[in-house]
Amino acid sequence: MDGLEESYQHTALAGVLWQPLKVIPTAGGPVLHLLRPGYALMPYVKGFGEIYFSEVEAGQVKGWKCHSKQTQLFAVPFGTLKVVLYDDRGDSPSFGQIAEFTLGRPDNYGLLKIPPRIWYAFGALGGTALLCNCADIPHDPNESAKLDLTDPAIPYHFPAS
Repeated sequence: MDGLEESYQHTALAGVLWQPLKVIPTAGGPVLHLLRPGYALMPYVKGFGEIYFSEVEAGQVKGWKCHSKQTQLFAVPFGTLKVVLYDDRGDSPSFGQIAEFTLGRPDNYGLLKIPPRIWYAFGALGGTALLCNCADIPHDPNESAKLDLTDPAIPYHFPAS
């Protein structure tokens, strides 16, 4: 046992958690864990709505997006992404703060839990990357909001690609 099933880390933003995930080396390529009952984050997973993949081409950024009800669980099994979060929750102890995460392999394969009401955007670092999102409820366009990447409401600017 490597302890991955027992540990997660709090981040600078309230309610945002990070848990390293297991990568099992095998002949021909590794097996990558995503979720299992023993993982420490599982008590924070309210349910299962959908799992989808979002491919991000080299130099591209997707976002800003915010969900009012949906919790995101992000993992990047292929490539590397910069994920930026902005806490716009007026009742949060981390209100107004930005957090940056580098997700992907080989060094940062893990699960990032993003609670509702946190704005997020992500961009590929280097080549194409693949984001896996395990959301707790199915997608509903009525419970999400979008902003342009250059909207001044979020004090962060992705560098030009």
